[in-house]
Amino acid sequence: MTKTQLQPVSWQAQEYIIRDHNTVWYIGLAIVALALSALAIWLQGWTFLALIILSVITIIIYINRPPRTIKYHIDNKGIKEGNTFHPYGNFRAFGILKEGEHYSAVLIPKKRFGLQVKIYFPEGSGEPIVDQLGNHLPMEEVKPDLLDKLVNLLRI
Repeated sequence: MTKTQLQPVSWQAQEYIIRDHNTVWYIGLAIVALALSALAIWLQGWTFLALIILSVITIIIYINRPPRTIKYHIDNKGIKEGNTFHPYGNFRAFGILKEGEHYSAVLIPKKRFGLQVKIYFPEGSGEPIVDQLGNHLPMEEVKPDLLDKLVNLLRI
């Protein structure tokens, strides 16, 4: 793959997609938490009960926290996400995901247990971003993994 010098691309985007959490969602969370808590009490699993309570509190805090706006910059050296720099050498490929009306570039790590990096971008900025990434990494088809499907299902 020959690498040409492309113009750096910069943009801003939210760190994650805001999902709708209506009253029914909170009632569902409460029902699941109460059922699991009843099971923990019946089994006398006090550590499990503490974990359930802590998890529900954490989920409520997390979903009510507004997403930060992150500055992204892609150039010939790598991707800068806020203050974090990701060199191209850490990744074997990238792919594009569309979640509803939102687009993201998913960077697939070289390491077997490495974490994917997901970068959201506005639709109008997609072409220069894909060009810059494609200049350094091969493009692969990506599909949401099990964790992404679970997060989407639970609307977390």
